[in-house]
Amino acid sequence: MAPAMNHPLTLARRSFLAGNAATLALMDRLHASVPPPQRVLEILAAHNTYRAAVGVPALQWSDSLAAGAQQWADYLASTGQFEHSDSRRRHGTPGIGENLLRAALASGYTATQLVDVWGYERRYFTGGIFPDVSSTGDWEDVGHYTQVVWRNTTQVGCSVATAYGTIVMVGRYSPPGNIDGQRAY
Repeated sequence: MAPAMNHPLTLARRSFLAGNAATLALMDRLHASVPPPQRVLEILAAHNTYRAAVGVPALQWSDSLAAGAQQWADYLASTGQFEHSDSRRRHGTPGIGENLLRAALASGYTATQLVDVWGYERRYFTGGIFPDVSSTGDWEDVGHYTQVVWRNTTQVGCSVATAYGTIVMVGRYSPPGNIDGQRAY
């Protein structure tokens, strides 16, 4: 099997961004068609740090969720769109939660820092019954965080794609969180 760096899509992205050594180094750290074991461990550890802080069980990594997340991340990065996938596209089954993030490629975020963007929403979390969970009155201000720490979620798979100067990270969760009438934890 050829290394991820020789994958045609990766080579095209490297050519598009040629001449920017910092960008190429970031791509090598963050992007591959299958998340490298180090990135999987980093993303999983970042999620589980937030979960441990609120006393919920650790998540397990799902390669199938990560594969679906990679397809959606590649689509979003290549088209410049930024929207949640239709639930039927999430691994072909409804019932998969999804977090999205888009950032400037030049920001140099690590995988942990990307997850921390979602975790930073906890500053508005009030611990009520969903959707009444945000001090701002809008659950969407904490929806990424609540999905990360949702007690009934047991699996996660995340992937990253880059294009046109942006990083897109997609996280997929099973079972999904953010269920009306339930507490996050």
